[in-house]
Amino acid sequence: MNSKPETRAFEAEVSQVLHLVTHSLYSHKEIFLRELISNASDACDKLRFAALSDASLTGDDAELRIEIVADKDARTLTIRDNGIGMTREEVIENIGTIARSGTRRFLESLSGDSRKDTQLIGQFGVGFYSAFIVADRVTLVTRKAGAAAGDGVRWESGGSGEYTLEAVDAPERGTSVTLHLKEDETEFLDNWKLRELITRYSDHVAFPIRLPKMEDGKPTAGFETVNHAAALWTRAKSELTDEDYQGFYKSLAHDYNDALAWTHNRVEGSQSYTLLLYVPEKPPFDAVFTGRDERKGLKLYIRRVFIMDASEQLLPSYLRFVRGVVDSDDLPLNVSREILQDNRLVAQIRAACVKRTLDLLEKLAKDEPEKFAQFTNAFGNVLKEGIAEDGANRERIAKLLRFASTASDGDAKTVSLDDYIGRMQAGQDAIWYVTADSFAAAKSSPLIEGLRAKGVEVLLLGDRIDEWMIGYLGEYGGKKLRNAAKGELDAADGAEKERREKAAAEARPLLDRLAAMLGDRVAEVRVSDRLTESPSCIVLGEYDMALHMQRLLREAGHDVPDSKPILEINPAHPLVQRLAGEDDAARSEDLGRLLYEEAQIAAGDQLADPAAFIARVNRLLHA
Repeated sequence: MNSKPETRAFEAEVSQVLHLVTHSLYSHKEIFLRELISNASDACDKLRFAALSDASLTGDDAELRIEIVADKDARTLTIRDNGIGMTREEVIENIGTIARSGTRRFLESLSGDSRKDTQLIGQFGVGFYSAFIVADRVTLVTRKAGAAAGDGVRWESGGSGEYTLEAVDAPERGTSVTLHLKEDETEFLDNWKLRELITRYSDHVAFPIRLPKMEDGKPTAGFETVNHAAALWTRAKSELTDEDYQGFYKSLAHDYNDALAWTHNRVEGSQSYTLLLYVPEKPPFDAVFTGRDERKGLKLYIRRVFIMDASEQLLPSYLRFVRGVVDSDDLPLNVSREILQDNRLVAQIRAACVKRTLDLLEKLAKDEPEKFAQFTNAFGNVLKEGIAEDGANRERIAKLLRFASTASDGDAKTVSLDDYIGRMQAGQDAIWYVTADSFAAAKSSPLIEGLRAKGVEVLLLGDRIDEWMIGYLGEYGGKKLRNAAKGELDAADGAEKERREKAAAEARPLLDRLAAMLGDRVAEVRVSDRLTESPSCIVLGEYDMALHMQRLLREAGHDVPDSKPILEINPAHPLVQRLAGEDDAARSEDLGRLLYEEAQIAAGDQLADPAAFIARVNRLLHA
């Protein structure tokens, strides 16, 4: 028996989403059907899994299906499934609330570009609300599997910020969503249009999607299946086209962009499983990408039964951008997360997922460099995490990394470590690099002036992760990676060594004077082998952390061990020569401090007293 409807208000963020969906998103209206079919498929998947341990949940209606019915007279479109259904509490939680941390980012990401904005639907748990793109009122009736017929729930909203709830009789389990279409959305009442959209977006859905049979242009009481109703990954690769793979990816990942690349493999033997793995073109907008512990891009099936979003067990964190399906024939069907983590077969599947993904990326790098450049721009920094996290594959991952360098044009990351080694000078035994806060800071760093003058290529690492990542790499291809900002450069031989020793001897009085001025701020003051144009630079010990990284860690609240840098000077520079000839003690102090503070800034360090630095510069300018 129906109860009196209860009116409730949406949460504030849901109201904002409803308003934006209703009033701002007009392109690709048909996406609503894909989202509602996807929800229905999920409901069927959940019931199929639950029925493994409780067969009574399906009762005498074991054939799971999705039905779509258009009523032209009433101007309604109904999508119904006989899946798991929902209780009253679940309706409030799943429909009245968007329980995702990404919702606010969704709202902030909306730009006013309707074509772009529509692509965000589904990525933030707002797929159901896409119904309001074409409907001015939505009615949902649901009953949980295993519940009594009188435990049905009816939800309805006009998308205006409120919804009503009431208890109803629901003879059948599952969920029915009825869209009361807007005046100008008549096209979605045509059977041919619905059939075309199902084929385009949902042909891969593993449950029958049925439409009424048509006779003389009118629907009958009978139904016919319009999709393949088979899991795409179970079909032979020879049967599938690129369009099939792309269509499946878009539905799986809720992405309007095409996948960049994919790999589809069937493994048989002591363990049998199927992998279908995709690399997206672009990162997703929500926390699935930004949250390291929220990896849900890879779905685990066991004999076509959906088990869980299990990326955290089947893929390491540095491959969290991968989307796809793993379908195993051998894992126990009563598997739980805890068992999954410790299962030997899972470890084998995980290793296979990593291998196939790296194989795919290597093939992309070799055969389609333009696409691989897209991948590098989108996910290169995520892949760098693998240098620290996956020692077994460190060499393979390093081979895939791309960097900017002094030999490349602009800030494009196009140089591989193999490219660098292939261009090394005769007798060069190290891969030189410099890290900084940005590409521009790395490119103009005083620390690489000497290397550039000799024609030695230097990798320019301007991403925050680079300093941390490179500490785990150490060497590649038998060549040690050396930071131009740390330690001493290679010792010179012959005339060059003699020239350096002479310059150091001539500058000894100035070096001692600077050391006395700076006191315990520095460990040493010495003549530089690095500088050709700048007056000074800061050099660290071989195992010290870069100054810009120390600053970032302090800003994040971490304790950083104290270390004293070395100040190197260029005796040929006019500023250093001015200091050497300065008799006034005050100006001499200002010049000495200025050399040190300029070097600090160039190295990415933060001055302890910026106001004093500015006053010092002003005094010297007016001197």
